[in-house]
Amino acid sequence: MTGTAARVHELNLYRRYFDLVAAGKKSTEVRVKYPHLADLTAGDVIRFRIKGTEETISVRVTRVNEYPTFEALLDGEGSANVNPESSREEQLANIRGIYGPEKEALGALAIGIELIDS
Repeated sequence: MTGTAARVHELNLYRRYFDLVAAGKKSTEVRVKYPHLADLTAGDVIRFRIKGTEETISVRVTRVNEYPTFEALLDGEGSANVNPESSREEQLANIRGIYGPEKEALGALAIGIELIDS
């Protein structure tokens, strides 16, 4: 260990996904490959916030995998790791409802996450 502090990234999360993370049921977060996430790496910390609230939860990044599309991501990661309470088809529709085709064209990130003991 080099002794360097983990970088902390602040990201918003919808309530339904926040609750899955808090319950330890969601082990993969899906994001668009935005430039501000280009340096995201294992060991980093993500502090998820429900937009408009002070409610937060912190997770450690265990891995980051890139995919060309959300469909490829769900196939590669297993949809149950992204949302165990929705079918693959429902998840794909939900993700594409959040991120339009122009965002998906940037690429997709599958971010492995684990809760940090508080």
